[in-house]
Amino acid sequence: MSARARPPVTGLVLAAGGSKRLGQPKQLLPYRAGLLLGHVLDTARECGFDQLLCALGDGSDEIRERVDLDGVEVVENRHFGDGCASSIAAGLSAVDPRSEVLVLMLGDQPGVSAATVAALLDGRGKAPLAACGYANGRGHPLAFARRTFSELAALHGDRGVWKLLDRAGDEVVDVPIPGPVPLDVDTWEDYRAVLAAAGATHTG
Repeated sequence: MSARARPPVTGLVLAAGGSKRLGQPKQLLPYRAGLLLGHVLDTARECGFDQLLCALGDGSDEIRERVDLDGVEVVENRHFGDGCASSIAAGLSAVDPRSEVLVLMLGDQPGVSAATVAALLDGRGKAPLAACGYANGRGHPLAFARRTFSELAALHGDRGVWKLLDRAGDEVVDVPIPGPVPLDVDTWEDYRAVLAAAGATHTG
């Protein structure tokens, strides 16, 4: 489906986590020529979303100072300790009423490309929910039609969105995406793996 033919889409980058296992904001970790969250937001800009939101929480003041947020509407999640469902709920409160689809992206998953998002939107058709079907399982980005927003807003914790997809059963379209689920960053081991996958080394 071409960008002109598809319904209006809002992208929401989830980047409010507290990075407890790292001991410092993972959003600000060096990645390629910039910062981890900056890279994800650059990818999100390439997707041509009609609206781009980013949920921030812990360390938001420093992130605002150091990350390029041009073209991004920041949503503050003051309840970030309650898991990513709280960031989804915060983001939903800012979604443009004209948007018919919400795409969730993880702020610590730099291996996702704009091509993956395009494939997800093309492959979902008119399904209410769509996920990326990687070689080793289901993963982000995820797409949700407006009629599911009330269910999204009612989720709790870090696993709520996956429980919603499980409950939806055959209503979920798994769009085939080549390769494994892109790595995200929760620990230093994860970060080293992400850098290795990008052909980079940490010099900080």
